[in-house]
Amino acid sequence: MIFPFFRKKEQHVFTLKTDLHSHLIPGIDDGSKNMKESLKLLKGLTNLGFEKVITTPHIMNDCYKNSRENIMYGLYALREEAEKNGIETKVEAAAEYYLDDGFYAHLEAGDILTVGDNYLLFETSYVAKPLQFEEMVFAIASAGYKPILAHPERYRYITDNEKTYKNMKELGLFFQVNSNSFGGHYGKDAQKKAEYLNKEGMIDFLGSDIHHYKQVETLKIVHQTKQYQAIVTKNKILNHTL
Repeated sequence: MIFPFFRKKEQHVFTLKTDLHSHLIPGIDDGSKNMKESLKLLKGLTNLGFEKVITTPHIMNDCYKNSRENIMYGLYALREEAEKNGIETKVEAAAEYYLDDGFYAHLEAGDILTVGDNYLLFETSYVAKPLQFEEMVFAIASAGYKPILAHPERYRYITDNEKTYKNMKELGLFFQVNSNSFGGHYGKDAQKKAEYLNKEGMIDFLGSDIHHYKQVETLKIVHQTKQYQAIVTKNKILNHTL
C-alpha cells in the first residue's frame, strides 16, 4: 500500500506547442539551404514537442527581397514534403521584417504576412537603433497591426536595459525572446538581457529562431533548464494564442 503523503510530488513541465520564429523555407534567406535540411529542422522541432511552427523568412531590402508569393510557394512545398515524410507538425508562414526603406512600401501596400491574425514580427540593426524607430512602430500600430520586436535581447545598441525596454513597452511593443539566448548561444550580453527581461516579466513570446541544426540541439538543452521552466511563472507567454 502506498500512502498519499509518500507519493512523489508531480511537477508541471513547461512545453511550448507553438513556435513563431524560424527560418525553415529552403534557399530564400540565411536559414535552411535545401529541403533536406528543412525537413531535418522541422523533425527536430517536432521532437521537442512543437505541434505548430510559424516560420518567418527575412524580408530585407538589401539582402532578402522576399515576397508573399515566393514565401507561400516555399511554404506549400515544405508542407508537401513534410506530409510525404510523415511529419504531422502544422506549418504556417509569416515574415520577419527588417525596418528599412522597403518596409514602408510593404506596410503602405497592406502586403504584410502576419503572425496569427494581426501580429507583425520585425527586427532592426543589431548595432544601431533606426533614427525613426518610434515613428515606424507608430506606423505599424496605425495600420492595425500589433508589433512584435524580434529578439530584443540581441540589440547591442541597448545599453540601459531599464530605461530602453520600459520605453519600448510604452510604445506598445510585444517582445519575442529567443529561447537559446538563455543558454548563451548569442553571447553573454544577450543572455544577461534575456535574464533581465525574464526577471521583469516583459517576455510575451518565445521563439526558436532556428537557422541550422546546432540551434535545435542547443534548444533541447535549454528547454530542460530550471531557468527556462520558470519563465511562465514570471511572464504571460502568448504562444498558445497563435
